[in-house]
Amino acid sequence: MEEISQQDILFLELRQKLQRGILFIRRDIAGVVTDVKIESREDSILNIQTPEQIYQVMLPGVGLVEASCQKIPEITEHGSHIRLCVRVNQPLENASSVIGKLKVMETYSFLCQSCGCTVLQDRVFKRVLPLPNGNWNALVDDWCCHPDPFANRKLLPRDEDCLLGDTYILLAWDSSCEQTLTQHAKSINKDSQEQRLSRQRVSVACRHCCTTLGEEITSGVLKLYITEILVEPSKDGKCDETLHRLLPKSNSTRLTRQRFLEQTLASRLVELSSTQSIFRFSLQNPDGKAIILLWLLNTDTLVASFPDAVVSIVADDVHPESSQPCQAVGAVKVLYFLCSDSKHKEIIDVWEKDISVHPLLLPPSSCEELQTLLISSTSRLPPLLRYMNSYQVAYMRM
Repeated sequence: MEEISQQDILFLELRQKLQRGILFIRRDIAGVVTDVKIESREDSILNIQTPEQIYQVMLPGVGLVEASCQKIPEITEHGSHIRLCVRVNQPLENASSVIGKLKVMETYSFLCQSCGCTVLQDRVFKRVLPLPNGNWNALVDDWCCHPDPFANRKLLPRDEDCLLGDTYILLAWDSSCEQTLTQHAKSINKDSQEQRLSRQRVSVACRHCCTTLGEEITSGVLKLYITEILVEPSKDGKCDETLHRLLPKSNSTRLTRQRFLEQTLASRLVELSSTQSIFRFSLQNPDGKAIILLWLLNTDTLVASFPDAVVSIVADDVHPESSQPCQAVGAVKVLYFLCSDSKHKEIIDVWEKDISVHPLLLPPSSCEELQTLLISSTSRLPPLLRYMNSYQVAYMRM
């Protein structure tokens, strides 16, 4: 019963490239399966009528092939699922992350995602350059017959430079930073083969809300994580008004934060997979400790779901235009392990030694939030979709 209470009432997954989809209806909602009716009311709108309620899903750029709904649904102990055929009129484009938006000779303002305060005002970059990927040191060791000339040397930005990492940006620290950012030194112990070393890490936080945004690499270089900041083009000295839609509100800070984190990381995973053909990731904290191992499976997915909190119209007097619609949104389907899960220690050890697994650094708080987000996504799925072999399954919405 606990499993049913966590699962969404309805869950719809569509694959744009395959032009196929599947609809899951929870056991206590489906009732007599023959009473479930699915129809395309008009292009890109799907009506799902159960014995008690009607649900409406808006499918951007996708239409339903009516003949596919005539098949008898497959019934399991957890509910029923119906396979659908769709036609894709216009594929949904994936949103770009902060890394993909920054350009030279454009004016940008950087804001704290938690409180919305501006931390860097009107920055213009003459150079926007990507940093080598996370495994570049290992690749140099494998391909060079002489010692690595870049060992222990950092690639740092000059004034008016912006260097792009996988999940962070490097900027030059200037006098304006003193007014909006604070620095906090922290001692970190690091094991070595010979002795235990101690070093200092200087975290950088928003002066207004004290949220950690990144860290100081050197006295003149600032690292900001894309999960902690908003970057918007400046217009006439002011940020775009659309920015405020992403900022937290007093009663929905947690929801807005989770949605921002989900969208930001999903967009970045898609960019890395398309530009560098990377599909397996090790999400790590700044100390390099792996927290989550993640495998990017599908990037052409549309998903829609109705949780218990959504109340639709009772079917005694059904009018589709009166029902509450749900927007199908682009998502990435991922398989994942939590490194704290001792049940899969052998697989986790293999991943950590595999050079093809790409490391992504995130702040500790973002790692914890992402774990919660993935677990929540898995628990809301129909039981048949929650696992693939030993991996857990989740959807990260764009």
